[in-house]
Amino acid sequence: MTTMTMPHTLSTRQYFGDPPLMIMSMLLLTFGLVMMTSASIEVASRTYGDIFYFFKRQLLFLAVGLVMGGAIIMNPMRLWYRSSVLLLFISYLLLVMVLIPGIGHKVNGSSRWISLPGFSLQPSEVAKLFVVVFTAWFLSRHRELVRSSLRGLIYPALLLAPVVGLLLLEPDFGATVVLCLAVMGMLFLGGINLFYMILAGGILGGGAVLAMVTSAYRLHRVTTYLQMMQNPFSEDVVFGDGYQLAQSLIGFGRGEWFGVGLGNSIQKMYFLPEAHTDFVLAIIAEELGLFGVMLLLILFFAFIARALIISRRNEESGRLFAAYLGYGITLLFLGQLVINSAVNVGLLPTKGLTLPFLSYGGSSLIMCMVMVAILLRIDIEHHLYTTQPRAMPPQHMGEVR
Repeated sequence: MTTMTMPHTLSTRQYFGDPPLMIMSMLLLTFGLVMMTSASIEVASRTYGDIFYFFKRQLLFLAVGLVMGGAIIMNPMRLWYRSSVLLLFISYLLLVMVLIPGIGHKVNGSSRWISLPGFSLQPSEVAKLFVVVFTAWFLSRHRELVRSSLRGLIYPALLLAPVVGLLLLEPDFGATVVLCLAVMGMLFLGGINLFYMILAGGILGGGAVLAMVTSAYRLHRVTTYLQMMQNPFSEDVVFGDGYQLAQSLIGFGRGEWFGVGLGNSIQKMYFLPEAHTDFVLAIIAEELGLFGVMLLLILFFAFIARALIISRRNEESGRLFAAYLGYGITLLFLGQLVINSAVNVGLLPTKGLTLPFLSYGGSSLIMCMVMVAILLRIDIEHHLYTTQPRAMPPQHMGEVR
């Protein structure tokens, strides 16, 4: 018994996960803390009388994320595998709770938060990860069914449909889109039949159109966006519902190539609403210029590429649950990055979606760190699996031997 457990302990202590992924995560967290603080100084000073109010809270969220991440790194992936179905039902419960008056906290017409002492939990952030965990479990457990039969698409779709419906009721269309894209990407990487993939894409696309035309505020956002595409600085747009996007574009324009300097943004002085949350990228563009934005995007895509490499290694070694979970987490990061960036530059209609690691918000930052910790744990176990195969439990988590 001792010979089975000792290699696991020693190897885990010696190897703490992929070094490049850790370095890039720390760079993103540090850069995000600096830029979020810069973007929030004015509103923090006016609202709370403390220019570092949001910085202090974000630092607290960072500490919580580190503690949770450390706990996740120390626990084996089989706990996630065994809890997959339970986590899906917990996501149902959280998304129902946020819609209950007195429990859910409504902001700007959307019930997306549950008020806790000193903190507001955004269940959609938790639900996205839990759904990805369940999808990875289903793909690893029923791989051949997914590849050979329509039932491999129908079964997970029926179980995931309540999550989509509850997200739309909040409403949180941005989170719904990111989650659907991540799940579709996981099914594609799992080898689903191309015809079924196209069918599912068509159904989701039709559902998205239906969700827009049956919701007055979503339809209004789309029509405003189409007007802005024709003339982004027309009087009707700038002084109407396109105000936020127009101010974001002004921030990008002011920054030019190298920016106006860190801390010197004008747009964050109440011209651009939500400057430290959904539109922090516009402040980065204004203060650091196109050069700074490009460096940030390069760092982000390097982080995503590294996460894909870790996931691919696990797939090649037959650790399917870990591989699909890694793919799903990577797609969540990628989806939020692409959509938030596209919204900031006017390529997509405005929607409330944070920029990973950079936007202010406890739920977003903590879940980013939790997902990074899972990726590191996946890599630790792959390292252990390839160097000390006897230390790993045999035939678990969808492994192909």
